[in-house]
Amino acid sequence: MAISSFGSGPAISSPARQDSSSVQTKTKPDPEAQSASRGRSEEAKAAAPGQQISAQARQKAYNVEILRAHQEVSLSIKDQPQALIYKTAIEAINEELRAELGDDAIQKGYESGLDVSPEATAGRIVQFSTGLFALYKEQHPELELEEQVDRFLEVIGGGIDKGFSEARDILDGLGVLEGDIADNVDKTYDLVQEGLAAFRDSLIPSTTDNSSTTDEANNPADPTQTEQN
Repeated sequence: MAISSFGSGPAISSPARQDSSSVQTKTKPDPEAQSASRGRSEEAKAAAPGQQISAQARQKAYNVEILRAHQEVSLSIKDQPQALIYKTAIEAINEELRAELGDDAIQKGYESGLDVSPEATAGRIVQFSTGLFALYKEQHPELELEEQVDRFLEVIGGGIDKGFSEARDILDGLGVLEGDIADNVDKTYDLVQEGLAAFRDSLIPSTTDNSSTTDEANNPADPTQTEQN
C-alpha cells in the first residue's frame, strides 16, 4: 500500500555546514616582538629613577640661584638703604603723576657713587619732584596759582608717603630697620617735608609774612619812641 504525502508544507532546510575557510584563526604572538617590548619597558623603568634625580638636581640648583640672588639684593639694600628710599619714592611719585604727566615723568636712575646722606637724598627727591610743577601748571590753567601749588604738592606728597612706607616695610622685612638706618629714614622724610614746604613758600608767601608786612605798613614805628628809647 503506497503512503501518500501530506500536502506541500514548507521545506525544512538542514543547517548549513560551516565553511572552515571563513573561520579566522588566532595569530600566535611573535616571541621576538614580545622580547623587544619587554626590553624597552625594562629600559624605561631603569631610566625613570635617573630622570627623577636629574629633575630634583635641577630644581635644587634653581633654588640655590634664587636664594643667592635674594641674598645679593638683601646685602645691597642693607648697604644702601637711602638708594632704596629714593627708588621707592620716585616710583610712587611717578605712579601718582601718571594720569597727569604720563609714564616715568621722573627718571628712576640712581647713579652709583652719589652722596647717599639723608640731606642729599632728600634734596634729590625734592628737586626732581618739584621740577615737574611747571608742566603740571600747564595742564591746569583753570586754577589759581595757590590751588595749583597745593594740588600738586598733595599729589606728589601722597607718592612720597607711599614710597617711604614701602621702603620701611622692605627694610623691616630684612631686619635692618633699626639704629642709624631707621634714624636716617626718618631724617630723610623730615627733610623732604621741609623742602616741600620751602618750595610752597617760594611761590606763595605765607599768611604770617603777609600779615607782618601789612601791620608794619599800617603801623609804622614811631620815631619819637625810638629816640626816647
